[in-house]
Amino acid sequence: MQKHVVVIYPHPDDESFGCSGTITQFRKEGIPVTYLCGTLGEMGRNMGSPFFANRETLPEIRKQELLDACSVLDVQVEMLGYRDKTIEFESRDEIAEHIKTYLEQIKPSLVITHYPGEAVHPDHDAMGAAAIEAVRKMNPEDRPVLWAQAITNDRYEKLGNPDVVRDVQDVFDTKMKAIESHRSQFEGMLNKFKQSPEFLGKNKDALERFYYEEFYTWKFE
Repeated sequence: MQKHVVVIYPHPDDESFGCSGTITQFRKEGIPVTYLCGTLGEMGRNMGSPFFANRETLPEIRKQELLDACSVLDVQVEMLGYRDKTIEFESRDEIAEHIKTYLEQIKPSLVITHYPGEAVHPDHDAMGAAAIEAVRKMNPEDRPVLWAQAITNDRYEKLGNPDVVRDVQDVFDTKMKAIESHRSQFEGMLNKFKQSPEFLGKNKDALERFYYEEFYTWKFE
């Protein structure tokens, strides 16, 4: 059984789409979960559907959406304060040292982050690489297990099958509530999705991607 889980992603909503089912299952077991969120996603292109945000108001809106989602998931959130769409240009070592200070204080047994190079977005790749470096820098005796989440379409061809596959159908409602908390980014898309054959159970194969969360256990040399 885990003693504390730390999730490290760059944006508000990454936690909800990425591993909110797994988070919810851990919380149901009484395991503390902390989300280290890299940015406020202030450069996001979506402004609500219909629009209710603009470039100036979006950072605070997304911050509140993040807090709402973390309330749904019952997790502690720490905001690392980086700027959206710039993490790839920051010093990886400096970000790793920053993350490491949290890990040494929290002492997690498990860290979840993005798989560098297999996470679609440059911020995802860069934050995942920094998180892995932070764990690598830790004393090996204190080093948590690390699960890296790959989301590229060709990930199986490159990496093989993930060694951790979690069925989260039992907490699907909570996962959807967490996703819905990020209104500015996904409300329009979610409303359409909820009327789709996939959501209504007429095409279960298409819905399956929401039912399972997959991770690769990172091997440190």
